[in-house]
Amino acid sequence: MAIAKRIQKAVAPISPRLTKSSKKVKKEIVPEDFGQSGAPLDRGHPFYFGFLAASGGVLAITLLRALASASQVFVLILISLFLAAGLNPAVLFFEKRKIRRGPAVGIIVSIVLGFIALFGWLAIPPIVDQVNLLLHNAPQIVADLKTNHFINSLNQQYGVIDAIQRKVNSSIKDGQLVVGAFGGVIGVGRAVISGTIAGLTILVLTLYFLASLPNVTAVAYRLVPASRRKRVAKLSDAIIYRVGVFVGGQATVALIAGIFALILAEILRMPYATALGVLVFICGLIPLIGHFLGVSVVTMVALSKSPTTAIITFVAYVVYVQIENYVLMPRIMKRSLSIPGLVTIIAALVGTSLLGLVGGILAVPIAAAILLILDEVVYPRSDKA
Repeated sequence: MAIAKRIQKAVAPISPRLTKSSKKVKKEIVPEDFGQSGAPLDRGHPFYFGFLAASGGVLAITLLRALASASQVFVLILISLFLAAGLNPAVLFFEKRKIRRGPAVGIIVSIVLGFIALFGWLAIPPIVDQVNLLLHNAPQIVADLKTNHFINSLNQQYGVIDAIQRKVNSSIKDGQLVVGAFGGVIGVGRAVISGTIAGLTILVLTLYFLASLPNVTAVAYRLVPASRRKRVAKLSDAIIYRVGVFVGGQATVALIAGIFALILAEILRMPYATALGVLVFICGLIPLIGHFLGVSVVTMVALSKSPTTAIITFVAYVVYVQIENYVLMPRIMKRSLSIPGLVTIIAALVGTSLLGLVGGILAVPIAAAILLILDEVVYPRSDKA
């Protein structure tokens, strides 16, 4: 009995609380009445289709204008990507020798910057002097072409030399060719500033892309479905590697062509030898069609000295181009992207018309990468269909 009373006293204070809490009733939350939903829109209605089409057109035009306004930025990014791809095989060369990517990138960038500094110190002063001299003497060079009997007879019939002479005289009048080309003195200043900023931007972006290229590609590959990721990664890595070999090989071939033009001009005692070497190097960066411009300018400058010098220059240049196409290119480009000659010409012409010199340089590896994708993906799929 005593034990039962103690248990009853212990439970007694708790039981009223339980009974009170048990009497509490949860209030039901009644949703606010916003009315009944209407019938769904008729997607087949002409107004619905017209509204979507107009909205899509406005959005597309806005996007195209935004891309056009930022086209220079995309060009800089594209150039930086190709430069990074061109330097990537050199980085892989050091990585295979158990050097981490960071130090390898530092070594390559240091070598490139050292080469640019050495080139600027040795070549830029004579180039500037010779370019100024060439611009100053351009009217006289064109006038001297009339001393040749054959050229003078052609000029008397068709007036070609007279037309070129008038154009050159009007362009270089009072030494204002460069100033007029850039839109006045203010235009020259803007061109110098924009060129400096663009060069620094390309340098920084190239360094970033080169250092983080594996991470960038890994992030891009994660956007591909897992079932196709391995194949896409292999194809993309092959394209990046071969484009890199192509860019580096084309720069090497262009450098050899520039050295050849410099030596040829020095042997024949042609004027503006350094400027011609640099011009041939720049033209050599454009595959296949760049030498057409190079041989035209070099032969014209040689013709200002004598017809015999022009003939020797033209023949020597043509012989070098054949050696480059059949000896140098196969050895330097043996691991690069293979591309037919017709596709090279079309790609270079289209790229040059769109983006100038930069487009001509970048169009060929882009076309070659597209051909590789067609050979590995599109054609096998169409053959199985």
